[in-house]
Amino acid sequence: MKYKNPIIPGFHPDPSICRAGEDYYLVTSSFEYFPGIPVFHSKDLVHWDQIGHCITRNEQLTLYKGDPNSTGIYAPTIRYHEGIFYVITTNISYGTVSGGNEQNFIVWTTDPGGEWSDPIWLDCPGIDPSLFFDDDGKVYYCGTHGEIFLCEIDIVTGKRKTEKTYIWGGTGGCCPEGPHIYKINNWYYLFISEGGTEYGHMLTAARSRNIWGPYEGYCGNPVLTNRSRGTSLKAIGHADITQDQNGNWWAVCLGIRPLSYPFRHNLGRETMLVPMVWDEHGWPVMGNKGVVEEEVETDCLPGCPDMNIFQQKTLTVRDTFDSEKLDFAWNFIYNPCPQLWNVISGRGLTLYGNENALSKADTIAWIGRRQEHHNCIARTELHFVREQDEEEAGLTVYMNNRHHYEIAVSRQEGEDCILFRRQIGSLWKTENKIPCNCSQVFLEMEADLETYVFRYSLDGKQFHEIGRGETAYLTTEAGGVFTGNYIAMYASGNGRKCVRGAEFCWFEYTGKLKVLETVSATEPG
Repeated sequence: MKYKNPIIPGFHPDPSICRAGEDYYLVTSSFEYFPGIPVFHSKDLVHWDQIGHCITRNEQLTLYKGDPNSTGIYAPTIRYHEGIFYVITTNISYGTVSGGNEQNFIVWTTDPGGEWSDPIWLDCPGIDPSLFFDDDGKVYYCGTHGEIFLCEIDIVTGKRKTEKTYIWGGTGGCCPEGPHIYKINNWYYLFISEGGTEYGHMLTAARSRNIWGPYEGYCGNPVLTNRSRGTSLKAIGHADITQDQNGNWWAVCLGIRPLSYPFRHNLGRETMLVPMVWDEHGWPVMGNKGVVEEEVETDCLPGCPDMNIFQQKTLTVRDTFDSEKLDFAWNFIYNPCPQLWNVISGRGLTLYGNENALSKADTIAWIGRRQEHHNCIARTELHFVREQDEEEAGLTVYMNNRHHYEIAVSRQEGEDCILFRRQIGSLWKTENKIPCNCSQVFLEMEADLETYVFRYSLDGKQFHEIGRGETAYLTTEAGGVFTGNYIAMYASGNGRKCVRGAEFCWFEYTGKLKVLETVSATEPG
């Protein structure tokens, strides 16, 4: 049996996993996007369905805003204990790593696909918090604050029962973070990530007979990394492990798929699955001698004895917005404002543009879904009557507020038009503008490894190109931080509220042949 990585494509970083019987649950970071902390379910560890989010109500918390991006929810951990699912994570402000503000909290539920609790706020510092339930009933918080520290907490109130104690600083790599503790065969194992969440990323392991240490680092560290390897997957790290119902062990971790050399990536950090065993000395052996491969062959996957390689030629998702509740794939930037959007049966999704432009790190009339394939097409039908200059509505490929391309219908200097614009950092330009006084327009974006192409149509059949932009400028290396690209519908008055709403009748996304995404990752020379 074979499967392909990533198992959850697109911007789904920092995965954490737990098992409840024969069911597996996984969460990832969501940063400034709302709803926060997507929750996935699987029976076989390869095919995952999103079943909800942990943060779904504005009353639960306020996401910090920042410029250009990557504030909000960092590195959640999910654990299942005595019938209750717990997720612990951080709501971070811009610059936390260098001394900003952060708030760590726990949410819980008995139904991971339903509503989660309000946050239980913690008086513990740092980022990347993790929970460990020991077999003596004690509960521990393990976090990152320069190095890895530990303290005992009250799981109901979130109060500390002990002072924090630093337990391991790693093997010497920068940014020791993402700690998880497990108790296996009377050893306490501590897994952490080092090297920064870039191309030097790696997973290292240590263990101790006492949860407080001292911890002995494994002489074979790192236990998982793709650094300095000619593989299609890069920046492997931030892993969590689970044992399946058959006794086999697995790790989930993050990784990226670069577009080309020099390495650049636009889909964000994605979720990978890695087989794992223990050697005769009780140390973990992950993947292919510590390397994560794009194609993995194994006969150990649970729940799927006849599964063949996962290789969909196309994936098409069409949303006609027939329900008042949006599909789980859709996100807002920061906490949503109810006055900026509405779903009306038979008319689709309506966005009411406020005064904020796409370039603002603020609440905007914007609803997007992750770009999950390098090769994809997105289309929508838009009805929008412009009443004032600078009003616009359209389709954008969005990395953050300072890096995005868009096609939009607008009014400029008293004339209705269709425009194509690019913003790359502080540089922006309306690249093309075509007169058009139609209120009904069909918009299209097509992506491949090198280019985003934007087209329009007045009849929904014949599309005309209006502009294109390089994928290289909408990558983490060019101007992003920890997130990946979204394809979004939006509306803006660019200084004033729009007089009318912009009606998006439907949205369609098609991800193309997976094999086309494989590129050579070997450096020239």
